[in-house]
Amino acid sequence: MKLRLFSRGFRFTTGNGKFYKKMDFSDPPAKASLCCEESVEGAPPTYAMYEALKDSCQNNATYFHPDDSENGQRLYQGFMTLIDHIDTVWPLVDHVRKVAPSYDFDAKSPGNGYRSFVSVVDSCVLHGLKLSRQVCTGRDALLFRKGYFVKEVESCGQLLASLGTCLHHLQTLLSWAAPGELFPIEPHSPEELFSQADTINQYCFYGRCLGFQFLPSMRGILKGISICMAGFSEAYYSHGNLISSVWTGGQYLIDPEMRARRIVNISQSASVEFCKAFWFLAESEIMKRVPSLMSSTVAVNKIITLPPEPIVMTTNEGKEMTILPPTVHIGLQGLNVRLISVNKRIGMAGEGSSTLPPAEGIIFHCHGGGFVAQSSKSHETYLREWASKLNIPILSVDYSLAPQAPFPRALEEVFFAYCWMINNFKEIGTTGKRIVFAGDSAGANLIAGCTLKILEAGLRPPEGLFMAYAPLLVSFIPSPARLLCLMDPLLPFGFMMRCLKAYASPNARGKVEKRSSKENSTSNATTPVEGNGFLKVSPSQEGASEGPSSFEEVSPSDLAELQAHKSGSERRQSSDTTISAASLTSEHTAAGITPTEDKSQQEPESENSSTLIGEPPLLHDGENKDHKKRIKTRISEAATGLMGAMSSRLAFITGSNNIRPSQEELAVRSNLDALIARSPSDEFIFSVPRDPLLSPYWADDELLKRFPPVRILTVHLDPCLDDCVMFAKKLKGLGNEVGLDVLEGLPHGFLNFSLMAKEAHEGSNLCVERIKQLLDLENHANTPDNTEL
Repeated sequence: MKLRLFSRGFRFTTGNGKFYKKMDFSDPPAKASLCCEESVEGAPPTYAMYEALKDSCQNNATYFHPDDSENGQRLYQGFMTLIDHIDTVWPLVDHVRKVAPSYDFDAKSPGNGYRSFVSVVDSCVLHGLKLSRQVCTGRDALLFRKGYFVKEVESCGQLLASLGTCLHHLQTLLSWAAPGELFPIEPHSPEELFSQADTINQYCFYGRCLGFQFLPSMRGILKGISICMAGFSEAYYSHGNLISSVWTGGQYLIDPEMRARRIVNISQSASVEFCKAFWFLAESEIMKRVPSLMSSTVAVNKIITLPPEPIVMTTNEGKEMTILPPTVHIGLQGLNVRLISVNKRIGMAGEGSSTLPPAEGIIFHCHGGGFVAQSSKSHETYLREWASKLNIPILSVDYSLAPQAPFPRALEEVFFAYCWMINNFKEIGTTGKRIVFAGDSAGANLIAGCTLKILEAGLRPPEGLFMAYAPLLVSFIPSPARLLCLMDPLLPFGFMMRCLKAYASPNARGKVEKRSSKENSTSNATTPVEGNGFLKVSPSQEGASEGPSSFEEVSPSDLAELQAHKSGSERRQSSDTTISAASLTSEHTAAGITPTEDKSQQEPESENSSTLIGEPPLLHDGENKDHKKRIKTRISEAATGLMGAMSSRLAFITGSNNIRPSQEELAVRSNLDALIARSPSDEFIFSVPRDPLLSPYWADDELLKRFPPVRILTVHLDPCLDDCVMFAKKLKGLGNEVGLDVLEGLPHGFLNFSLMAKEAHEGSNLCVERIKQLLDLENHANTPDNTEL
């Protein structure tokens, strides 16, 4: 009876002998905005939360200690290990908790990478406490599943241990940076940081505890995306074995350990082409229809192709200047922009007659996607809502994508599109009285860089900038928030680094590939390389999960077909395009290239070199056309939702495997696990130029002083959080008008989930409010309230 009562409530003492009654800890994760407060009315003291977990674990350990069964003893050991980890972690997190507030932007906007990690550790403790209480409540039941809870408790222990290692890294970062600075003063590499502590076990972040740090409404979404990523990789790296791939993919739903191993392997070793392929699933046939079915109805949603012709502009001083179309990397190309408007307005090209006058403002938008994927179409889920609530047109730029079109191609295209817009306000239904730039992720970086180019050229600047979770320092300079990518389901470390390299340092690819091929030929597929303390599989984690450890290889023709499909005009053929004029309906590829032009940019490889996984050799233009003709059938979409969309895309990958890879290629590329045997950091050794147009944070102060008012919105769990905080601090220090919002419990890229989660939708609404302030600043002269959601 005593045990049963204990399972319903907790009483424990602190060092001063005071008793605390049972405290109810909610399911949502700990709030980073509150995690560093000394005391907050209505919120339990943090120390009490840690003590509650220790007491609960001790109670469970005492209960299972006499149990002689294997699972009983594992539960005993699991709870005792949790207690040890709590004792180790508490002083480390307590130190970070005390210093974190000094790195905030201001008192109204508490947020930085140190706060975020404290909240992540607190969320882990809440997760462990909830789990321990479940065991307390159900351990006497006849159907109590010891085997299930053994794995859950052990996973929680591994999670807390890995977070303890991250806290050691934070101590190093604190010593590298000046007070209040989130970036190191002197140059330090990630390798230098990660070599100073033990191995980080990434498996625990992507297994049973996946998404523990996010809001409950987001956890199911993130888990589903992770399962899709693992399942998609099966087909992407298999040779025509779709049925086997789908079957194995289904196992990731019921086997978290297998899923964790697969995701970590993908993150460490899959190429940027895999990242592109997976992210382009958002533009599959089913997903294309989601915005029109679930989002706001708009009267205008069309693609306009801008011809690659010089544009004559008038500067602020009244002088004329000619803006030439971009030619870098891929030559002259037509540039697509998408016009979205809730109403047809007078003068809109191709929209017939209308009595509604032009809007006073215009939103100039750039989409995210890591510089390598997606388009305005995949961001319609929130753009339609914005157009409806703001009641002004939105012009979104489909810039060319890396690695085929690296920096500065996308930036030059965005600048070119802006100049075209200035000269064609009537055609897009606006007077252009007020222009607001808006962008998320990579798009936010591009609009900031475009603003710098506008100011340098002396052209009319926008009236305001709105940036969501923006990467403003495009270099992996160690900072606390950057470490969050070690546990991010949407933006893992490997994905972020490959996108960064593809866009900012494309010349580093060839050298890395040759070195990687040489290392792979001599590496042991089961023994991790010593000497790199980051991302390798620690000895204690070998064999932590069961399941297939190798990928069957996809043929070069499959990968070329995937690239053609995801970059080709078919991806852009939208039923919402209503323009009939040829200049408004032709569409260029998502990568901004044609097969012939891309081939001209390709350097011949030596006989001894080989490509990394997912880097397809390009086909000749004639071969590509003939190859497309053979792809006429697709798997019927029997399932609804994302899995159906994925199946449709997989049919293209696996539908025609006419060209098989050579035995030499298979030996190098058939086993993704074997690539982990080499040090992943070798691939990430590359330099990024200190160019303000690439990293606006490095821009000259005199230029930043001329920036229009800025509103930045980010999330506590964003690897780019510190970029936003430091950029906002810099603008504020220069006397600029800037506002910062930091939202709780949402992931990087949450705007794409605004139709799926209530909190994400609320975040999108806050974006609308901030843009409204920029559109009409005369009525909002004061600094905006920085609302926490």
